[in-house]
Amino acid sequence: MFERILVATDASEPSTRAVEFAAGIAKDHASEVIVLHAVPRVVSRFGTSDLEEPEAARDLVDRTVRDLKDRGLSARGEVVRVLEGHMARGIVESAASSDADVIVMGTRGRSDFGGLFLGSVTHRVLHLSEKPVIVVP
Repeated sequence: MFERILVATDASEPSTRAVEFAAGIAKDHASEVIVLHAVPRVVSRFGTSDLEEPEAARDLVDRTVRDLKDRGLSARGEVVRVLEGHMARGIVESAASSDADVIVMGTRGRSDFGGLFLGSVTHRVLHLSEKPVIVVP
């Protein structure tokens, strides 16, 4: 049913549950799991800068992929840089470029502070994605 599952993670509790849910689907369907972490970037007159250390982002993805592989699942990781406020678009674009069949994500994450006022990243992914989205509470 699902050959490739993209799971967005940011180490929050809901995203950790989303990884577990994606692992269950992958086990049942022999799917590949694509672990995605989007690093927010800001633009200023001095250029662009990441709001998170790239090494920390890579470490999060690598640990998650390693855990999934230790369970016998096919997994790979991806870290993308996305302009602050455009996290949902980054997730949807990554799912499209990875040819993922489904996006799995938690209800709330640590990133995109503006989402507190404009609606969550998850809510925006639901509206932007042409692929199915599974939201894990």
